[in-house]
Amino acid sequence: MGGWPEARERSARAQRRGRRSGSSPDPDGPDAALPAGDPQPEDDPGDPEQVARSICLRALTGAPKTRQQLADLLAKRGIPDDVAELVLDRFGEVGLIDDAAFARAWVTSRQTGRGLARRALKAELRAKGVDGEVAEEAVALVDDQDEWDAARRLVQRRLPGLRRVDRVTAERRLVGMLARKGYGSGLAAWVVREALDEERSGHAEESEPGPHHGQGLDAWLP
Repeated sequence: MGGWPEARERSARAQRRGRRSGSSPDPDGPDAALPAGDPQPEDDPGDPEQVARSICLRALTGAPKTRQQLADLLAKRGIPDDVAELVLDRFGEVGLIDDAAFARAWVTSRQTGRGLARRALKAELRAKGVDGEVAEEAVALVDDQDEWDAARRLVQRRLPGLRRVDRVTAERRLVGMLARKGYGSGLAAWVVREALDEERSGHAEESEPGPHHGQGLDAWLP
């Protein structure tokens, strides 16, 4: 009988160690640890539709996007096509996606700020996934006079840096600059020649002597 107290004490200590370690007596119980390699709750991707909405909202926070831009982003993130279509349709219904408004704002900004011609503006909109008809309607906001005025401004800004080169070189560089911004060769050549002629005419007037330049005092005598 003398060994019973020691045995009971050892059993009690073992039970206390088991409770401190947090092990569950039932390996299938709610407190059982997940096997290694199983996905943890925080790694659960969640509902694909909710994930798609979150991706679109974050993308739209910085700047407006076209439907195609968002569709490409969702595809890149692995969102199923049917889910992406559903979310994009809903965003369009509530006005978060509006390709026509995007196109109009893009044309106004790029034509005013960069001086782009209609051809370049349309190409940029098509590259962003804007429908051809929608792009045409937005580009129609720019008329012929807008293009002429923008081309003249671009050339006038560039002229001071070309005063040390010959006329042929200056004309080639200016026409090339306008072509890269979408201007046709006819309009570009006309605007450039006009600007260079005005520049040359202005210098000629500055260099012409006044009515009494070079005359001695005798010219003023009666």
